[in-house]
Amino acid sequence: MPQAEPFSWESMRALALSLNLPNVEDAVSWGQPNLKAHGKMWVWWSPQENAPVFKTTFEEREFLIEVDPETFFFTPHYKSWPLILARPDKVDPDWVVGNLKRVWREQAKKTFLKKWDAEQAGSPKT
Repeated sequence: MPQAEPFSWESMRALALSLNLPNVEDAVSWGQPNLKAHGKMWVWWSPQENAPVFKTTFEEREFLIEVDPETFFFTPHYKSWPLILARPDKVDPDWVVGNLKRVWREQAKKTFLKKWDAEQAGSPKT
């Protein structure tokens, strides 16, 4: 279910940081704030579209736009990249969290991820 208030960069950043994933840092690229995970851009805001930008695959982007064109879109600027924009007042926070976790894992070095997963399996559940 979409959240009551539209996302802003500040609320998107806060949600991403609340996941408490290691190797995430604030950065600036092309003069705009973003978050990097493992040294790579992870999530950012398009000032031109006033919308968050997420990494995805071309196949997932096509699927999301087909099943939910009111939420997901891309512009000619993003056509050649496996990225998708989401309307801040429509995107489901659960989808955002799932995307951020998946992309964070994909960007991690395999050796880091193996060690981190082992540590998480050994830590008590809260």
